[in-house]
Amino acid sequence: MSESSAVAAMTATRENSIKTMSGYPMLLLLFALALIFFFSAGQVPTDPRYGLLMTAIIFAVVFVLAGFFMLQPNQVAAITVFGRYIGTERRVGLHWVPPWHWRKRLSIRAQNEISDKIKVNDLRGNPIEMAAQVVWRVHDSAQALYNVDNYRAFASVQIEAAVRAIGARYPYDDFEHAEVTLRGNHDQVGEELRGELVKRLAVAGITVDECGFTHLAYAPEIAGAMLRRQQAAAVVAARQTLVEGAVGMVEMALEQLSAKQVVELDDERRAAMVSNLMVVLCGERDTQPVVNAGSLYQ
Repeated sequence: MSESSAVAAMTATRENSIKTMSGYPMLLLLFALALIFFFSAGQVPTDPRYGLLMTAIIFAVVFVLAGFFMLQPNQVAAITVFGRYIGTERRVGLHWVPPWHWRKRLSIRAQNEISDKIKVNDLRGNPIEMAAQVVWRVHDSAQALYNVDNYRAFASVQIEAAVRAIGARYPYDDFEHAEVTLRGNHDQVGEELRGELVKRLAVAGITVDECGFTHLAYAPEIAGAMLRRQQAAAVVAARQTLVEGAVGMVEMALEQLSAKQVVELDDERRAAMVSNLMVVLCGERDTQPVVNAGSLYQ
């Protein structure tokens, strides 16, 4: 069998809704049978068919009791007859079906799952640790019950596989801020993770309401080196901003001094003044002013 045929065969089971009989009329019938049984048991059996009647009543009571099932809110029951799926009952309350209709209940409530921390190599090969939180629920009971062996275990495995796939698709960080990263684009990457999960879990009749990363960090063996790299990049960026601001301030000071003719400076004195201003503006420590009591040119 080809791969496409195998997928088609696996996804052939789809949910279809059915309406089973209400259980309340059968509950009244059960009470009536119980009354007949008790009243008949008190009589002296004179008719040879008495034993047959009592046996029939007992059989009828057992038959009726075996067909009851109850559904709570956000519960469904998939019904099969001799191994063939015939439909799913979604209405809450007391229901009744013939005893040869097998009922399998499952919850369609939202399920919250937090995956274990896993180690993944990102796009650049750096080992990182990731964990995700996923809110999922069953929307097709037939697929959840009959397309996979255990839909809860299937969901857990696929969540881990999707996290690994997304982690290997992007770098953890980009110091030049030129591409999508796991750390810098949470919303975009989270939406892509949701799309990946929806595709992977569709065969099990599971949809994903929301998801996101609960843990994202470099692996311990490279965390120290990457932290130093981040700190160095931050220092360089801060220095660059500081120098750009200092150059602008020096340029503005020289222009205003010249425009207002406060002082005339030759090239050598201008260079000295620029040097002093840059030291004052870019230095990490506070500078101590020196008062020149003599001439500027002596």
